[in-house]
Amino acid sequence: MSNLAKQILNVFKLRIGVVIALTALTGYAMAPGAHAPAWKAALIGVAVLLSAAAAGAFNQYVERDIDIKMERTRNRPFLTGALRHGPQWLWLIAVMVGGSTLVTAWALNWISALYVFLGAFFYAVVYTVWLKRRTWLNIVIGGLAGSFAVMAGAAAVNPQPEPLTLSLAFVLFLWTPPHFWSLAIARVDDYQAARVPMLPVVIGVPAASRVVLANTIALVAASLLPMCFGAGPAYLAGALTGGAYFIDKSVRLARRPERKTAMVNFHASLLQLTVLIIGAIADAVWNA
Repeated sequence: MSNLAKQILNVFKLRIGVVIALTALTGYAMAPGAHAPAWKAALIGVAVLLSAAAAGAFNQYVERDIDIKMERTRNRPFLTGALRHGPQWLWLIAVMVGGSTLVTAWALNWISALYVFLGAFFYAVVYTVWLKRRTWLNIVIGGLAGSFAVMAGAAAVNPQPEPLTLSLAFVLFLWTPPHFWSLAIARVDDYQAARVPMLPVVIGVPAASRVVLANTIALVAASLLPMCFGAGPAYLAGALTGGAYFIDKSVRLARRPERKTAMVNFHASLLQLTVLIIGAIADAVWNA
């Protein structure tokens, strides 16, 4: 991969964007009703990916003053000069979000398009601009971005919210805090230096680790809710397998609240979500 490609991958946070797009496809797959043609499923996945990538770029665009103070982020492209910071990026971001929203409204429906827009808006504006520097609830409320992705995919099938997809969106809402707080525990010195009130900065690492464990248990319990609304055995297997692994790593983090166990828990959260998504899609394919 060329250096320019790596910098673009970095500024748009495409790895995170791909995960968010997969949650949209999960919502699409699990939504009750007659499914649209495959090209429309691809369209909602790409639309969510583009809007999430635009939100990620906006996050880096406005946070240079924070990023320069943090070891994890000080080598981002706008800081190193690998990519030139300027208003052209705001135009590109606006085109990406506006374009994905309008195309979704035209090809699918305006409800799905609204969710596509809200996902980007909550991450870029609500989380990044309004909350991140003000309150430890930043990532809790900002985590709605992932929930909106699920709803965007489900609305591509049926604009009317259904209990099954709402329960899955709730799972994504609960997933974000323990995922990100684990990273914040591992990088607590960074957030202290940047004066960002992430949970471990506000209440300390040991207490934050216990909150992560409690949140993980609540998440795994909530991940069983879709079973009440029609999810099948493949989904259940994914929820139980990934959930048990995540709880195990969260218990270890609570017992030994340090950087190593926090990073293990951070990766465990990604594995849990991946297994859950695989189970949900396999369940949908099996029942198609």
